[in-house]
Amino acid sequence: MARTNIAAALTDLLLNPELDLNEAVDRHFAPDYRQRTDGRWDDRTEFLAHIGHLREVVAHGSVEVHEELVNGELYADRHTVEVTKKDGSTVRMEVYLFARFAPDGRFSRIEETTLMLAGDEADRNLGSAR
Repeated sequence: MARTNIAAALTDLLLNPELDLNEAVDRHFAPDYRQRTDGRWDDRTEFLAHIGHLREVVAHGSVEVHEELVNGELYADRHTVEVTKKDGSTVRMEVYLFARFAPDGRFSRIEETTLMLAGDEADRNLGSAR
């Protein structure tokens, strides 16, 4: 199986609402997936709740990968996500991400730090909101 990457994963998760949430997650994330965002660890169930919430508030957006590195089972990137919420407001975040691939090419772990570049102060926790 080909390896996933963050642009493909975020596109399926957030920008392709016709794709079933569970199918989108299964495509890119291993069953034992864990994620730490800005210091907070989530298991796959908590991650699903997070993405489900984002799907309720995000109308559309884009992902721009600035740098990306793959070394064996390790993956790192710096990317910017810009979303327009259903209320018309916009949020832009820069993300520094380090990950590990499962043997099947899906992410098994992601650790990331987010930096809000534009948006309302209330959106600062969008990267881990539920």
